[in-house]
Amino acid sequence: AGQIDRLGIPGIRFADGPRGAVIGNATCFPVAMARGATWDPELEEQVGDAIGRELKALGANLTGAVCVNLLRHPAWGRAQETYGEDPCHVGAMGAAVTRGLQRHVMATMKHFACNSMENARFTVDVEVDDVALHEVYLPHFKRIADEGIAAVMSAYNSVNGEWCGESHQLLTSVLRDEWGFEGIVISDWILGLRNAATSLRHGLDIEMPYRMVRAQHLPAALERGDASWDDVDRSVLRLLSTLLRFDAVLGAPPPDRSVVGSARHRDLARHVAARSTVLLRNEPVDGTPVLPLAAGQRVAVIGALAGVVNVGDGGSSDVWDVDCHSVVDGLRDVLADVDVDDGSDLDRATRLAASADVALVVVGYTYLDEGEYIGETDSSLMGLFPPGDEPDVLDLYAGQLEQLPAFDKPTHLRGRTRGFSTGGDRTSLRLSDADVALIRAVAAANPRTIVSVQSGGAVIMTEWVEHVPAVVQSWFGGCRAGQGLADVVTGAVNPSARLPFSVPRHEDDLPPFDRSATHAVYDRWHGWWRLERDGSVPLFPFGFGLSYTDFALDDVSASVEAHQVVVTGMLHNIGPRDGADVVQVYAAAPTSGGPSRLIGFARVEVAAGGSASFDITVPFESLQTRDPETRSWIAPTGTYRLTVGRHATDPHPRRLTVELPSQQTSSQQTSPQQASQQPRHEHGDGAP
Repeated sequence: AGQIDRLGIPGIRFADGPRGAVIGNATCFPVAMARGATWDPELEEQVGDAIGRELKALGANLTGAVCVNLLRHPAWGRAQETYGEDPCHVGAMGAAVTRGLQRHVMATMKHFACNSMENARFTVDVEVDDVALHEVYLPHFKRIADEGIAAVMSAYNSVNGEWCGESHQLLTSVLRDEWGFEGIVISDWILGLRNAATSLRHGLDIEMPYRMVRAQHLPAALERGDASWDDVDRSVLRLLSTLLRFDAVLGAPPPDRSVVGSARHRDLARHVAARSTVLLRNEPVDGTPVLPLAAGQRVAVIGALAGVVNVGDGGSSDVWDVDCHSVVDGLRDVLADVDVDDGSDLDRATRLAASADVALVVVGYTYLDEGEYIGETDSSLMGLFPPGDEPDVLDLYAGQLEQLPAFDKPTHLRGRTRGFSTGGDRTSLRLSDADVALIRAVAAANPRTIVSVQSGGAVIMTEWVEHVPAVVQSWFGGCRAGQGLADVVTGAVNPSARLPFSVPRHEDDLPPFDRSATHAVYDRWHGWWRLERDGSVPLFPFGFGLSYTDFALDDVSASVEAHQVVVTGMLHNIGPRDGADVVQVYAAAPTSGGPSRLIGFARVEVAAGGSASFDITVPFESLQTRDPETRSWIAPTGTYRLTVGRHATDPHPRRLTVELPSQQTSSQQTSPQQASQQPRHEHGDGAP
């Protein structure tokens, strides 16, 4: 888009997506939600760098890989494309991948904003007040805009009665006037705007990806004065200035095509798959935890997903990686004795489980159950399409297709029909009845049963979790999903992943979700905030995960320094293995009208028997609140209560108070308000 050959303007060459370059046969990384579970911005920056290299090698200069809509409800079909339910966490991870990507290409953050329903995405109007919008649904976008991201993609849905692709509130008042964003705004694809003049006037720079609504209607709108040539010039200037700002990056020689799907990137994908695997449960059987597996154990791997490649959504984020590995592949790489059954016959599966030392049941979802929705929608939208193709543009398009690098259809996609899968929002957060029956049958046959859950979001496990001693959340784990899981269950990698969302006990604990809604109200209460407010105890809380070692917090304190709060302390590894934990800082404002917030976190690696310091810096901006009357920010002041722990419902956190002065120029030290300064011993033997 925006290419003008006679002026030497190259325009933009866009490619999705969140789990790898959606061109050719690129490396398929674990989905973004899995990477969110690492709570490791440095690692996510490496992933962004790898995806950016492959995109540049394949000819792209702009990517839509930064999907950061909040997971308001786990039923959202595209949950797998974002990082979690909390804006602080999502913002940190999204900023990290942006840094990595923009060493090689320009990046786009999407979908702006309040886009967390799939089936209704073309029809739903989201009603959200100014406080919820700015304190919950926009802070992560602001964090990434401040990182210098090149582009913003508007959303399909409408917010407060304005379609996002032509929303003055979002694209001008917030993005340009309040945030000072200087990049470009592009539409979501094909049906991303409804009115040519309004979208241009209110700040949408480029309609993607075809000549559609604007080609048909903008010339007449300019003649009528519905939009002006000043509006056109403004959008052109934004595109040109963005290309100039990134000239050093875009003008650098591209990497050799051999970087695409390289061994180095596949090794990184394996590392991320292992680092993203969350150990949720690891109870002892006969005095010994089931995981990690002991040397020489015979393992029965059971389930329809055990021997298949299951990398996630079949929509716009689909990566055609030709070298992907299943759970069975990964385990057979490292274990000598692995037997497999697809679980379709319970009697046969239980006989195999009973004959093994350990049973691993692989269950969950596929692209058929959750993903981008490509299905029936409002028939009136078809009127946005032009009456027919333009022959000269069609010839240009065909010529560009011929220039694309040669690629193969991966073996695991051979049976899939041409085009996107249907996808959509989930109809249930439970596993299928067949999966539940399989888990219970195998657990009855073998007391050492492990369940591996493949999904893009939360799965309600209440009906079966107590029947098994071990559970791992293994996501859609990318091209090396099998090896990554094998590294964790064999103990080659000590699990350090933490949940990027809450797993409730019951669906009733969640906000309302109607995937056919035409109207929805988004308030400040979802995820761990809502559970805390309602006194609902999650099955597994936000930020939770187990390890093969134990940790203790000590010497935790906070200080106010130069417009920021600095939380410091020591993390002790009091167990038998090297490992890592994620220290999390939560804050409650002096006035308790709103939810507590996650305001900072740090992944800390500690050798067995050793200690490591942590230092978490929180800018005052993270503590400000929105004034709904003036639609402006209120600077934080007064006494803030901080909670430093290892997840959102940590029963033994360190509690601090910090006094923020009304004039935010002073520096002062606070004393930790805690029951004891002795190390707190915590054991990885189950959720609280």
